[in-house]
Amino acid sequence: MARFTIITLAMAALLALGLARGGIFAGLALLYITLFTYFMDRIAALTAPDAPAGQEFPAGHGLSLLLGLLHFPLLYGGVAALNGATLAPVEKALCFFALALFLGQVSNSNAHELIHRTSRWPRRLGVAVYCTLLFGHHASAHRYVHHVHAATDRDPNSARLGEGFYAFALRAWIGSFRQGLAAERTRRARNAAARGLPPYAVYGFGALASCVTALLIAGVTGLLWLLALAAYAQMQLLLSDYVQHYGLRRRQTPRGWEPVGPAHSWNAPQGFSSALMLNAPRHSDHHARPQRAFPGLTLDRAAMPLLPHSLPVMATVALIPPLWRRIMDHRARDWAAPT
Repeated sequence: MARFTIITLAMAALLALGLARGGIFAGLALLYITLFTYFMDRIAALTAPDAPAGQEFPAGHGLSLLLGLLHFPLLYGGVAALNGATLAPVEKALCFFALALFLGQVSNSNAHELIHRTSRWPRRLGVAVYCTLLFGHHASAHRYVHHVHAATDRDPNSARLGEGFYAFALRAWIGSFRQGLAAERTRRARNAAARGLPPYAVYGFGALASCVTALLIAGVTGLLWLLALAAYAQMQLLLSDYVQHYGLRRRQTPRGWEPVGPAHSWNAPQGFSSALMLNAPRHSDHHARPQRAFPGLTLDRAAMPLLPHSLPVMATVALIPPLWRRIMDHRARDWAAPT
C-alpha cells in the first residue's frame, strides 16, 4: 500500500500547493503527472509485484475514501484559484492542466473503485465525485452496461477495430447515457419496493449542485472553469475506455456471448502510472473480479493483452488516429485470431 499512498498523495499535495501558492509548485504538479510519471515508468521495474493471494487491503479502502474526500476541495479550490487574481496567467495554465489530469486519472480511477464497493456510503461517494464532473450517469452505465456487454457491439464503451477516438467518444457518451438510463429503468421496474429519487434524477441534481457551487464560488467565470475541467476529465475517462477495449471482441456461442476473459481488455504493466491510477491499467482482472480492491488486482503476461506503452502514453497516442491504428490494429487482430 505504501506505493499507492505515496504516489497518489504526493500528486494531491503538489496540486494543492500549486493552486494555493503558484510558482514552482504549479510547474511541479504538472511535471509530476506527465514527464516524471513517464520517466519513472521507464526506469522503475516494468511490472509492480502482485499482491500475495488471499491478502486483504483495509488500507486500500482508507486511501480510496481519503482520495474521494480530497477531490472536492481540490476541484472547487481549483475553480476559485483559477478565477482569482493570485495566480499569474502562466501559473493558471499549469494548474488547469495539472488539475484536469488529476481529475481524469486519479479522481476518475478512484471513483471507479468506489462505485464497485458493496458498502452504500463508499458507493455514494464515488457517485458524488462523478456528479461533480457532470458525468454521474457513468456510475450506472459502467456497472450495468459496460460490465455486462464489454467487448461486444452492445457496449457503447468498447471501441471497434478501426474506429477513431473522436467518433468513439461521441458514440460512447450518448450511448452510455441512454443505455444506462434504460438499465436503471429496468432495474427499478423489477424492484417494486424501490423508493427515493431515480438514480438519473440524482445525477441531474448532483450536476446542478456542482454548477451552482462553482457559480457561488466564482460567478459565471467559475462555472466556465468547472465546465472546462469536467470536459477535460470526461475526455480522459473516454480515452481510458477507448484504449482498454479497442478492437477486442468476445466470440458468440450457441448459448450467447462467451464470458469476459483475460483476452478482452488491454493492460499496462508499468508500476508508477498504475499506482497513480490505483491499478486501473490492470483491466482484465478488474473485469474478472469487479469488486476486488485495487491493490489485489493481478497481471498475467501470457493471457492478457499488453499495451506497448503505459496507459497515459497510449491515451495520448489515441488522439492521433492514424498513428494509433498503425500501432494497435495489428495487435488487436493478433488477439482476435483463432488459437
